[in-house]
Amino acid sequence: MVTQPLQNTASEVIYPDSDGQPMANNTEQFRWILVIQQNLDWLFADNSDVFVAGDLFWYPIEGKNYIVNAPDVMVVFGRSKGKRGSYLQWQENNIAPQVVFEILSPSNSQNEMDRKLIFYERHGVEEYYIYNPEKNQLRGWLRTEDGLDVISEITNWVSPRLGIKFDLSGEELQIYRPDGNKFSSYVEICEMLEQEKERYEIEKQRAEQAETALAAERRKTQLLAEKLKDLGINPDDLE
Repeated sequence: MVTQPLQNTASEVIYPDSDGQPMANNTEQFRWILVIQQNLDWLFADNSDVFVAGDLFWYPIEGKNYIVNAPDVMVVFGRSKGKRGSYLQWQENNIAPQVVFEILSPSNSQNEMDRKLIFYERHGVEEYYIYNPEKNQLRGWLRTEDGLDVISEITNWVSPRLGIKFDLSGEELQIYRPDGNKFSSYVEICEMLEQEKERYEIEKQRAEQAETALAAERRKTQLLAEKLKDLGINPDDLE
């Protein structure tokens, strides 16, 4: 989003953290923002120098609070994790987000998306992806020496920066981590954990039953040996 200049004193420039607008315009857009942001956060959880954010205001130029955008999801390599009210680029070693995602909703106009593309190209984004859940359409741009160029073949495209693969062969976009695991929602992850828990409990019960049966067989063998001994028979002589 691009806003109009705010009235400030000569010595103070205010960089708002919000414009009062909702993060998403519908549940599907919100779901996709969360899935991508949370899975990328998980993907780089062990890398302290990768910052992932959703719907965070990004101000690329100090003193110009009217030059601002809030990508649905952005990834910044070379910046530490941590809380931020907004991304003030001049306070972040002047490192621009390298990867940006936008999730379309019916309210997004072509003019709005054209302005976003210009913004991201002008301010250094390396990879830009737009997904339309309603039509299951993905578009992408990759920075070259001439700026952001359209990725002509996006099916099974692998992000150079993120290492993730985009699969459009199904009814909706599937995104795969470098290890081949699929990006999943919180509900899907909980279901998988519950299934793993159930499998663990079943295996545990089987192991306990096997141990009980083995203990019973050992006791049976011991009783038989004692009975033979009482009859004056050495069990070893029967082998």
